Amino acid sequence: MNSPIVHAEPVFMARSLTKVYGEGDTAVHALRGVDLDIVQGEFVVLLGASGSGKSTLLNILGGLDTATSGSACWTHAGQTHELIGADDAELTRYRREHVGFVFQFYNLIPSLTARENVALVTDLAADPMKPEDALELVGLGARLNHFVAQLSGGEQQRVAIARAIAKNPAVLLCDEPTGALDCATGVMVLQAIEHVNRELGTTTVVITHNAPIAEMADRVLRLADGRIVETRVNTRKVAASSLNW
Repeated sequence: MNSPIVHAEPVFMARSLTKVYGEGDTAVHALRGVDLDIVQGEFVVLLGASGSGKSTLLNILGGLDTATSGSACWTHAGQTHELIGADDAELTRYRREHVGFVFQFYNLIPSLTARENVALVTDLAADPMKPEDALELVGLGARLNHFVAQLSGGEQQRVAIARAIAKNPAVLLCDEPTGALDCATGVMVLQAIEHVNRELGTTTVVITHNAPIAEMADRVLRLADGRIVETRVNTRKVAASSLNW
């Protein structure tokens, strides 16, 4: 798979981004002056060990956390919005309308079917796709009326992906989406994320500590001790179906 970086406007722009938890001798420096641009449609993997700062960075980009200093902007429809300093109402609207989240644990409601779990999001979104269409996109069109207990772990994670994309978000942010899965099941989940990025053009950021997953990205950013210590462009992407770990 060829992987030229698309020359497009940045969706995210971060400059001198820092995050400190606590004060004094007990302060934890989670981010130390991060500079970052992510462009429209790009598939980026944030790679690093536990405690490297990748989840903190993702949470700031997703409006779930705020930085201690620096700037973090996102651009939509030609308008640039500053995330740092935005109030709770602005961040809530940003998360609801523009960001899809996928986490390691699926957070599905067991008493609802796959379709009903996805519909919880589409009922709130401004311009959603049909739950059935979102589930079809991740390969679960035949499982939409199954309850959570009737689905495998990989299928549950794909329902979570369908739920995230059903509101047609500008960006999809995934925090260790295969962390609770074996390799074969994880590959199926990554294929679903890959498909969303390719077919919908959704800007996608995936956190992982698993180096082989980075081969499917357009660009890989390796974090250590709160800093981006390496940036790599994959001139030839590896299809998710070919990954193994």
